[in-house]
Amino acid sequence: MLMRLISGDRPRSRILTLVLLAIFLGLLFAPFLFPGVRALETAARISIFILLAASYDLLLGYTGVVSFAHTMFFGMGAYGVGLASQHMGRGFGPLILGSLAAAVLAAALAFIIALFSLRVRAIFFAMITLAVASAVAVLVSQLSSITGGEDGFTFQIPRALGPANRMGEVMGVNITGKILNYYVVFFISLALFFVLLRIVNSPFGTVLKAIRENDFRAEAIGYRVVRYRTIATCISAAMAALAGSLFALWLRYVGPETTLSFEIMLDLLLMVVIGGMGTIWGAAIGATVMVLAQTYLQDLMGSAADATMAIPMLSRLLDPDRWLLWLGVLFILSVYFFPSGIVGRLRGGR
Repeated sequence: MLMRLISGDRPRSRILTLVLLAIFLGLLFAPFLFPGVRALETAARISIFILLAASYDLLLGYTGVVSFAHTMFFGMGAYGVGLASQHMGRGFGPLILGSLAAAVLAAALAFIIALFSLRVRAIFFAMITLAVASAVAVLVSQLSSITGGEDGFTFQIPRALGPANRMGEVMGVNITGKILNYYVVFFISLALFFVLLRIVNSPFGTVLKAIRENDFRAEAIGYRVVRYRTIATCISAAMAALAGSLFALWLRYVGPETTLSFEIMLDLLLMVVIGGMGTIWGAAIGATVMVLAQTYLQDLMGSAADATMAIPMLSRLLDPDRWLLWLGVLFILSVYFFPSGIVGRLRGGR
């Protein structure tokens, strides 16, 4: 049944299978294996960004379209949930309605952008999406009476998902609404991830790969390239909006820095490249590596700096304040040693 769901797209590497299994089990049992607020926060972010990276890989890796508007759709999902909950009250109804409305709106906006932009060369499409995303970010900041401006706003979620809801103890862990909220985020992200995996391994996904490899040849044999790219853009945008909805649900807060920042777009691009473009499995690895590095690399460097105090030069190089420098070095090394991404290398590629 599972193999039918993912259309036979096996990892095709024993090491890759073990890595993916470790990520799945780590996220599935995160509240029990890694106690603490920070660990649960990290696991939730990994779950959400795996979905977000997979949705972007559908566009970049399978369709060959470079877009800088993906965080705009991500933000639309977050604001959809936040505004619906703020104006309709706490409850699951506003969450569902806000998520679906945002996904539909994101797909509609993606359709309009694609309709007018996908006929131009790739670099011009990328610039158009960047301009639209920047305009939306400015608009969100200016409409402070609705969006909260630069400060954003908090909102209430159902009491069942709040930390005050205590449901007993399991395996020595107090089960609260926060943990229930985590599993809502995790299982929805997992289900949508498998939907994307199914899409790229369907006949539709095969056509996208053909377009990526040679769009002129695909057009010549009868496939309407613009139509397929437009559909892929709409699906990708809707999935990104749903990921944004889950992010807002988890944070109980919406703001431009957390959902519309261009830094998120850069992180997303790195996740896809590190994991391997054109491999949905790569999104899982890339997102996990990036989120873990952003969360724990600074702490690891602090410990390493303390351990090398006897070597002043090395200690200064490992100063925690230089963690972004070392993150960049790690990215350069990963691209050098894994030019086709981690998944591509583990599958026997270069």
